[in-house]
Amino acid sequence: MTSAIDLRSDTVTLPSPEMRDAMYQAELGDDVFGEDPTVTALQELAAQRTGQEAALFVTSGTQGNLVAALTHTRRGDEVICGDQCHVLLYEVAGCSALGGLQLRPVPSHRGELDLAAIRATIRGENVHYPRTGLVTIENTHNRHSGAIVDVDSMRALVSLSHGAGVPVHVDGARIFNAAVARGVSVAALMAGADSITFCLSKGLGCPVGSVLCGSRDFIALARKYRKMLGAGMRQVGVLAAAGLYALNHMIDRLAEDHENARRLALGIAGIPGLFVDPEAIDTNIVIFGVQGGTPAAERFRADVANAGVKTGPPGADGRIRVVTHYGIDSGHTDRALAVFARCAPLAPVR
Repeated sequence: MTSAIDLRSDTVTLPSPEMRDAMYQAELGDDVFGEDPTVTALQELAAQRTGQEAALFVTSGTQGNLVAALTHTRRGDEVICGDQCHVLLYEVAGCSALGGLQLRPVPSHRGELDLAAIRATIRGENVHYPRTGLVTIENTHNRHSGAIVDVDSMRALVSLSHGAGVPVHVDGARIFNAAVARGVSVAALMAGADSITFCLSKGLGCPVGSVLCGSRDFIALARKYRKMLGAGMRQVGVLAAAGLYALNHMIDRLAEDHENARRLALGIAGIPGLFVDPEAIDTNIVIFGVQGGTPAAERFRADVANAGVKTGPPGADGRIRVVTHYGIDSGHTDRALAVFARCAPLAPVR
């Protein structure tokens, strides 16, 4: 039986044989004591790749974003974020529950935050107001089909925020996808932002982990918050080794994922009953509509799953997400498109 084509997320990747070997061979020590040389090497390389002074290995992007928010702010502060961002929608209200922070969403378009709305939302000094402690932005943007926030937009955001004395954190879960797609460095894409989290466990193909990067003082304090959250890890170099391998060998190949995503989008656009704009696909995420809305999308997803293709569940708007990643090639995308065509609402009666 042919194995399923899993397009649910780029989190389903499995480490390559070479990555597994690097994990097996990793030199280990107690990282809580600062004695794991592989973790240290990963953090140094991550800081270098993002143009920051220091870095901290964390268990996940969600943890990295929370640690960043705790480090930048104090209890009772307000955090400005996009109305469709991951921090707001998919991180279990951690900023509020664990940090005593209030999230204040502003409108976003393809990941870019409305600068006029941010300007109007940053709080002035008033006894009635919480302090604006942080602005956070997501790049690439999950719910906007992997859209990239370009350098000029980031520069304008950072200038506005810093002008008001407010730091900026980048949820860069897939920032290396953006860097490869635009042919620029991650440091350029940050445009002077104060910190960034990026995931190792998505397109870079690692089994677990993310990295938080920023200034030396910022990371020193972030380390204490990581410990507070129960993530003082010990001989974790066995996982950090996968991250080291990924940063050295798995970045350039992200272009293949982008090519396969565009191949999917172009194919979906030609299937009656399915809707997508291929020109809106910047990286490796394709979100498409199904004629008939959510009920039709749920039937479509079940039908394609029965035919061997796994997709993300329909969102509140009835759209379905598919994500290309390591382990998916052009042959897989062609097979998936054939299944989509057979299962689409307007497919010919079989």
